Amino acid sequence: MSPPGTPQPAPSRQDETRLVAAAREARARAYAPYSRFAVGAAVLAEGRIYAGCNVENASYGLTICAERAAVFAAVAAGARRIDAIAIVTDTPEPTPPCGACRQVLREFGPQLSVFSATVEGVVVTHTLSTLLPDAFGPEQLPGRIE
Repeated sequence: MSPPGTPQPAPSRQDETRLVAAAREARARAYAPYSRFAVGAAVLAEGRIYAGCNVENASYGLTICAERAAVFAAVAAGARRIDAIAIVTDTPEPTPPCGACRQVLREFGPQLSVFSATVEGVVVTHTLSTLLPDAFGPEQLPGRIE
């Protein structure tokens, strides 16, 4: 496993296609009875794809975003670096990750590629560092474990 600060290789077009497809599949399993805003996400972590969907709760603060669900699945499987994420929503324009998800993603891939897509197939690509410039990270913590 490479540490989180290790430079990530740029994902290929094939990686992007696979990630968007996995995120689209995950979106179909979203539990969003309150907002009706179903989101699917998939991360590429150390060569494997892990998917997640948003899961809402009647106690709204306990809701989990699709992006964090995918990251947590990857970490639970042992991944410690994320190279890319795809997010799929049913919106006219692609939706980027929320601020909380950006910060969680930063922990595992400061330069990761972010593919925001619509169900119709429109994709916008960013790097996380452009979506979350000057982010707080492990390097700011004294005595951190490497």
